[in-house]
Amino acid sequence: MKRYIITTALVAMVALCLASCRKEKLDPVSVISVDKYEQNDFDKWLDVNYVGPYNIAFKYRFEMNESDLNYFTIPADYESSVIMAHLVKYLCVDTYDEVAGIEFTRGYFPKMFFLIGEWEYRNNGTYILGTAEGGKKILLSGVNYLPEVLAEGAESLNHYYIKTIHHEFTHILNQTKDYPVDFKMITGSGYVADSWSEAPFNKEYLQNGFISDYAQHSDGEDFAEMVSIYATHDQAYWDAQLEAAGADAAALISAKLDVVRLYMQESWGIDLDQLRKTILRRQDDVVSGKVDLTDITLK
Repeated sequence: MKRYIITTALVAMVALCLASCRKEKLDPVSVISVDKYEQNDFDKWLDVNYVGPYNIAFKYRFEMNESDLNYFTIPADYESSVIMAHLVKYLCVDTYDEVAGIEFTRGYFPKMFFLIGEWEYRNNGTYILGTAEGGKKILLSGVNYLPEVLAEGAESLNHYYIKTIHHEFTHILNQTKDYPVDFKMITGSGYVADSWSEAPFNKEYLQNGFISDYAQHSDGEDFAEMVSIYATHDQAYWDAQLEAAGADAAALISAKLDVVRLYMQESWGIDLDQLRKTILRRQDDVVSGKVDLTDITLK
């Protein structure tokens, strides 16, 4: 009986729709509207500093289409977004301009940044700091924590945001020009996929020949971790990591660094040590307060 009633209702509905289609014309004004906004001072600053010179969209307003619906996300705070825009510009965009030239940055730096306020939490106890998509977009999460992280100093700033950007940009470079097969052979049997966050891998990564626990995920993540951690830390930090790893594991990490250094130089004309020197100098400028991270006046 229920099936009969439903079928009858559907037939009646179809008939009604056909009759309506014959008698009415579609309204030229769509009932679906897209949110519009007037440009504020920050939008104008982004036009001058991102869109105009680099054709980079820096999206800080929440957009459902840019979000990963597998996670609960919230919009980024306006004030934190302003600070993040300055940090990305000064520590990343301007860094590659200085080291590799503006044409390199224009050609290869991602054309979109999308900010969300909260981290993307996974069910294994870890959370996502950022992602790179198709060489065009970098997602930065947890932006609403930026003021507190910035107050903690350079190491926290690197861990949560800046290293992440250089990590994701390395993925983009690798998608354009792949790194040598030799790299993945150095610790080829040590990659453990998603188990990197579990014991004993989350404790013994240095002794296994990896510069971070996440580097054990795969050779692609290992390569990006090597670039981003080396470039955002000084030599004293790097030497301490190698010492903690032990002689045999340190030799593996150093061998991978040799491949990374050669790849960056031969594929992109970037001296990895010069990149690190530039990042650290600019990082010191930020931490010491030499850079105004809230100024959005047009000059």
